[in-house]
Amino acid sequence: MKNGVRASVGLMLVLSSGLCAGSDVAPGILPSGFGATVDRDVKTVRDATAEFHAVDRALAAGYEQETGCMEKPPEGGMGYHFTKRELRDGTLEVDKPEVLVYAKRADGSFKLNGVEYIVPIAAWKGSTPPTIMGQPLRRFDRAGFFYLHAWIWEHSPSGLFADWNPRVKCKLASS
Repeated sequence: MKNGVRASVGLMLVLSSGLCAGSDVAPGILPSGFGATVDRDVKTVRDATAEFHAVDRALAAGYEQETGCMEKPPEGGMGYHFTKRELRDGTLEVDKPEVLVYAKRADGSFKLNGVEYIVPIAAWKGSTPPTIMGQPLRRFDRAGFFYLHAWIWEHSPSGLFADWNPRVKCKLASS
């Protein structure tokens, strides 16, 4: 019986390793289908944000909750945005996302689902939108910035860089 338990635990570790930071495989996320360069960048940002699965670590690193839970049925949700304002400038770095995007679990704890890159429109001097991971950021005039979501921790059936993730729901959230 001990060997069976040990084998089961080993199999569980192997299967779950695809979900960890640094892994080349994360179901529905890696490989991304966008090529080796984007896959490398997704792995980089997953490594850089892995510690922020614990929201208290994000808060300690200077991220602050900026929004309540954002949802747009039937497209899906974004969740809660935790922003590090000092990163909102005219530059983008794969390993330093301006925003961490969370959803709430049934028990009220936060679950890291993705990141968002932001460049203030006033800070951007280029004639075309800024890009990261080979993707142009989208312009959001009302908010005054360019943005791009990357669902690096929760697979989005709408795509890695979609605005809304159908798997993110706000109904569990109360704030």
